[in-house]
Amino acid sequence: MSTTSRRVLLTGASGFIGSHCIAPLRRRGYEVVATYNARTPPAPVDGVEWLQADLLADGGAARAVAAARASHLLHMAWYVEPGKMIASPANLAWVRASLDLVLRFHEAGGRRCAVGGSCYEYDWRYGYCSEALTPCRPDTLYGAAKHGLAEALRGYALAGGLSLPWGRMFFLYGPNENPRRLVPSVILSLLRGEPALSSHGQQVRDYMHVQDVADGMVALLDSDCQGAYNIASGKATTIVSIVQALGELSGRSDLLRIGAIPARANDLPLVVGDTTAAQRDFGWQASIDLRAGLAATLQWWRERAQEPS
Repeated sequence: MSTTSRRVLLTGASGFIGSHCIAPLRRRGYEVVATYNARTPPAPVDGVEWLQADLLADGGAARAVAAARASHLLHMAWYVEPGKMIASPANLAWVRASLDLVLRFHEAGGRRCAVGGSCYEYDWRYGYCSEALTPCRPDTLYGAAKHGLAEALRGYALAGGLSLPWGRMFFLYGPNENPRRLVPSVILSLLRGEPALSSHGQQVRDYMHVQDVADGMVALLDSDCQGAYNIASGKATTIVSIVQALGELSGRSDLLRIGAIPARANDLPLVVGDTTAAQRDFGWQASIDLRAGLAATLQWWRERAQEPS
């Protein structure tokens, strides 16, 4: 089967990160075949062909690949249900589905594939996560599934000649995020005039706007780089400073209840990504200021709260 040059199959395109990948892909001149797994396709977008696909179903990957006829694959689909994703057996199902997808894509003539990995692959006890120096020793099923997939695909790419980079994404926030996650849960409580609960928030993390993450993954796909790269801001931020900024920006700091809920037992004090390799090898770095990004995200949720139901 022939493929079309500069045509990308984007999985998870209706999801949090995937939906933000469409614009940078179009800016770089890609035709986009974007998968979704709902009954109704998302709204039309210029240069985007929506493709209904269940990659977990038998034959789902093969059908998606055959329909797309793509030269490139940006694989962002995964199970990411808040509170469940870390330990869910669905991670193993996605390992199987992802292997099948990449193999089918390559066998059909696909040339380059970028896959979304995670900072959860690293041994967080080191705090500072460098691709070259920090061991990958995940202590969660989610992290182990991502890293196991990365290693299997690395071996396959080396043996079969597939061009395949891997992007380890760090912590993120922004429009279209699941409302049960940290930033939107605080924002929605504040907008409703309800107490906004958080942990002590002294954990230091590498947080970045979802559009920066999407831009980084697209830049990685569009490069000729191979192997694993951090998609991170490289900046250390305490969780409590994010919560406090949201209180200030909304004018409802009085509703913050910092320390009202316990931190997770495996919450280590520091997780920050080294961004040297991404800047050096494909010229990418995060550009959205944290406070400005939080303000824009707050406004996005405020506008939706005001929409008629």
